[in-house]
Amino acid sequence: MPITAKVDVYSFGILLLELLCCRKNYENESEMVLADWAYDCYTEGTLGALLAGDEVALDDFGRFEKFVKTAIWCVQEDPALRPQMKRVLHMLEGSVEVPAPPDPTSFVN
Repeated sequence: MPITAKVDVYSFGILLLELLCCRKNYENESEMVLADWAYDCYTEGTLGALLAGDEVALDDFGRFEKFVKTAIWCVQEDPALRPQMKRVLHMLEGSVEVPAPPDPTSFVN
């Protein structure tokens, strides 16, 4: 697989999820991969589970949700679905709406 800007977008999405959730992408076999867990929590309406009791993040839950949705867009398996970094920046800044992301693994299923 060639190294492209879309690979950097994927890496940024993983890094953003790690920062938001205070958890590594993959720690051991008994834990779910972070991107899959984040998407499951998003679709089930349980994003609070990602916070691990972080009261500061709970105070601005709308921003937290926007950041998680942005990260999920970044980790799409299909590189064509990943946004350009300029758009990611606009999503994080709030200058554009962050639409509901699709299942990141739907491309491979």
